Amino acid sequence: MNATNFISQRLQMIKPSPSIAANDLVNKLRSEGKDIINFTIGEPDFDTPEHIIQAAIAAMRKGDTHYTNAAGTLAVRQAISEKLKRDNKLDYGTNEIICGSGGKPLIFHAFAATLDEKDEVIIHAPYWVSYPDLATLNEATPIILEGNQSNGFKLTADILTPSINEKTRWVILNYPNNPTGAVYSQKELEDLAEVLRKHPQVLIMLDEIYEFFVYDDNKHISLAQIAPDLRDRILIINGASKGYAMTGWRIGYAAGPEWLIKAMTKLISQTTTCPCSVSQAAAVAAFSGDQKPIYEMLEIYKTRREYVVNLLNQIPGLKFSPPQGAFYVFANVSELIGKTTPLGQVIQSDADLVEYLLREGGVATVGGQAYGMSPFIRLSFASSIEVIEEGCHRIRNALAELF
Repeated sequence: MNATNFISQRLQMIKPSPSIAANDLVNKLRSEGKDIINFTIGEPDFDTPEHIIQAAIAAMRKGDTHYTNAAGTLAVRQAISEKLKRDNKLDYGTNEIICGSGGKPLIFHAFAATLDEKDEVIIHAPYWVSYPDLATLNEATPIILEGNQSNGFKLTADILTPSINEKTRWVILNYPNNPTGAVYSQKELEDLAEVLRKHPQVLIMLDEIYEFFVYDDNKHISLAQIAPDLRDRILIINGASKGYAMTGWRIGYAAGPEWLIKAMTKLISQTTTCPCSVSQAAAVAAFSGDQKPIYEMLEIYKTRREYVVNLLNQIPGLKFSPPQGAFYVFANVSELIGKTTPLGQVIQSDADLVEYLLREGGVATVGGQAYGMSPFIRLSFASSIEVIEEGCHRIRNALAELF
């Protein structure tokens, strides 16, 4: 039997998430007894803060283990509303907020609620791996705008302006960016807002999941804050996963115009029904409770960033700028393309280099092709200093063997 005969054409048009696939491969190799340093992982290595765990335990003990409103409990939406006022100076009512089973499903539901065949979604590369496939799944066309390393891989007004047309339905802006760590200044956001004002048919998705993790003198500023006139077209995507070390709890949220939140809620009622009730109770404690753990994690990431930047800068063949935010380094490896491994294989792409580092160096990374730009590799520094040091040591040794 040919199983593909039963699989929809739209599903056959996409691939599994490359970052998830890379992490799964690491787990498989480790189960086989191989010693692998994992620089693929896109999640904090910290445990969820204790007060959040205790809130979940309390919720279970008092019987909060049943279905909730499809958009999330009133308590969690109120907590998100308060968080947006406190951290982002944004005023969203509970009718303009939806809680979902992670940020990714909310992006999918937003697209499903608004996209039709032949619509276009503008995505700036390098991008988070799932944006193009989520657009494709909803029969839209991803329009990829290639970034430039010379300006920190930031979308500019000059790049955006000629790309918008009558078919454009969404523009996605992700910052701090995965995979580059790029953070936008107020002036850069104002320039983009000026372009978007001219196109009232275009919706704007702000993926701000890494908002708490910015470095040096950089600050996270939401486009929704500096361009309130665009509020009715902006959908903010965020969640508990990164800032509160809650990836496995699967809690994301979106804030946007009531008509879109209602449409997404209707879809959730027919798909996931509602987010996990216990996770929602934990998220209330996360968003409303003690925020100190966020800043403790930030200080640790600052130290790790300094270590990884220093160590990678000593390795010939890797070219990158220190990330302004998030917890990734996106390194240009063009100088290594064309080199030969000790076994005689020519490195012809970043995918070949990733395979070589994994096989010969015991270090797992993700190739830039997954993010829409080659030849690059992404390395996560959401690991201990000891792991970072060992991983960079292995990379240096493996690359030294190329000729």
